[in-house]
Amino acid sequence: MKPSPIIAPSILASDFSRLAEEVHAIEGSADWVHVDVMDNHFVPNLTLGLPIVQSLRKATTIPFDVHLMINDPQRWAPGYAEAGAYNVTFHAEACDDPVALAKDLRAAGAKAGLAIDRDTPVEPYLELLPYLDTVLIMTIKAGFGGQSFLPEMLQKVRDVRRRVDVNELEVRIEVDGGIAANTIEQAAEAGADAFVAGTAVYGAADPAEAIRKLRGLAAAKMGLA
Repeated sequence: MKPSPIIAPSILASDFSRLAEEVHAIEGSADWVHVDVMDNHFVPNLTLGLPIVQSLRKATTIPFDVHLMINDPQRWAPGYAEAGAYNVTFHAEACDDPVALAKDLRAAGAKAGLAIDRDTPVEPYLELLPYLDTVLIMTIKAGFGGQSFLPEMLQKVRDVRRRVDVNELEVRIEVDGGIAANTIEQAAEAGADAFVAGTAVYGAADPAEAIRKLRGLAAAKMGLA
């Protein structure tokens, strides 16, 4: 049985002065809330950190999907799991031993995710899939919201989907970057089943309705509608 699509609005596109309210606006409609953590080293941008995640975790029951765009994730990632994140994703490019870190995250109570940036081939990491709960394929260059979707990245999604299906693994394939009503169907058709949407949700007049529309479009392409 195919899993239902996950819609994970990115609070990177929300109003940072009203974070708790912005998260409350998607309660009951979003599956996860996507939290981008950037350190101004791994990517040239600086965003939320652990103290904000800890505070925000107390304000909502939506599962947190934390995406760490940081150096030295071995040092910092377990803290996000301990803070109550449902899924913690770190970048392949920043980690020397992804399997060890995935085990640490699971031991700390979170799902373990591996992110693959735009310019990184996915093939070297396919053998790690049994140790992961999520693979995040960047459909833009990591670091800034509002970029245009890169359809050529979907070949990576197809490659991961093929390996997941052949080995009957329970791994979510997530896409992040430029996901909106006019791109989500392509991503779902390629094999993605979790979708990060920033501007498409928080730039909409009705975020909850935008989420419902995205979920419907993805479900139809996944053969669930």
